[in-house]
Amino acid sequence: MKLDILIIRIGFILLLASAGYILIPFAVTQRFGDLSEESRRILSAGFGAIIALIIIGFEMRTRRATLKTLIGAAIGSILGILGAFLIGILISIQKVEAVPAQMQTFLTISLAFFMGYIGLMVGAAKGEFIDLSVLGGLFSDKNLPKRDYKILDTSVIIDGRIADVAETGFLGGTLIIPQFILTELQQVADSPDSSKRQRGRRGLDMLQRLRNNSQIDIQIVETDFPAVKEVDLKLIELGTQLEAVIVTNDFNLNKVSQLRGVSVLNINELANALKPVVLPGEAMRVFILKEGKEYNQGVAYLDDGTMVVVDNARRLIGKTADVAVTSVLQTTAGKMIFGRLWEEKEREENYETSNNIHESRSTGFRKATRELRQTTTIEELE
Repeated sequence: MKLDILIIRIGFILLLASAGYILIPFAVTQRFGDLSEESRRILSAGFGAIIALIIIGFEMRTRRATLKTLIGAAIGSILGILGAFLIGILISIQKVEAVPAQMQTFLTISLAFFMGYIGLMVGAAKGEFIDLSVLGGLFSDKNLPKRDYKILDTSVIIDGRIADVAETGFLGGTLIIPQFILTELQQVADSPDSSKRQRGRRGLDMLQRLRNNSQIDIQIVETDFPAVKEVDLKLIELGTQLEAVIVTNDFNLNKVSQLRGVSVLNINELANALKPVVLPGEAMRVFILKEGKEYNQGVAYLDDGTMVVVDNARRLIGKTADVAVTSVLQTTAGKMIFGRLWEEKEREENYETSNNIHESRSTGFRKATRELRQTTTIEELE
């Protein structure tokens, strides 16, 4: 999209330059009559290119403005020029002989520019206070389908899971990548710190993966807010302007956005909601990664990052073990699973089974002995 805009701007410059070269404005011909025709054509083409650059500069400035800002600027400039026109009439009807007619004309024109400029700047600054609903829905798009925009921030791009979620189709709508997010991501990728550099490059790879997927609608926008320095606040301003949802992993950005009335999707919250439910007694196979805090404990992690603490598993560090879940603890930081080695569970079950058999045999033996004694006693009595 950025390349398309650049091509259009270059074409516009060439168009005005060509028009100036072919038409040769009358003023240029009169003022530079001593020049050759070819020189006048080249000079006229230069004037056309300069005018095109001025127009493009104005376009670049206005395209970042909101609809309210543009309406406010237009109303302010019109009121300013109207006020200058009325003042100019008062100046013209006053017959002041000390002021030449040329000076009166100059003052009138200068006043029109001054009042128009003041009205433009004040109207643009106060345009956000305009209520568009009073215009009778002229600028309302309620009858049109609402665009579903989702703005990605740096943390969720570097995380990488957003690509998997988008490819599965659970993240619909248009994914928006602001230019200032790309700039921040590029700075991370160029960091002298190897860890940050690796994370930044991973984020760029994730963006390329999203762009290569034809099923995902992704757009890069150049909208910026020069008066806002922090990237998080720029995201909130863009979300407010586009009525979009911010997709992030940043806890603080999540809270601030909600306070500002901007909807947020947190990938970490989604991951926690999708974690499988584990019940005590279930079996799982895990890789014992390191030693736990308590004596003889081993620690493992599931694919979703859930910590598994296994009793008596220190000797199995660096190996895969079958574990029986004993309890599950839900904390604010996430879920923790406690378990023990499956072989210990089987050993305990076998021990309990053998105890039950032994008790059963002992009970039967005692019962038989008691019956034998009763029989002997009866025989003696007889």
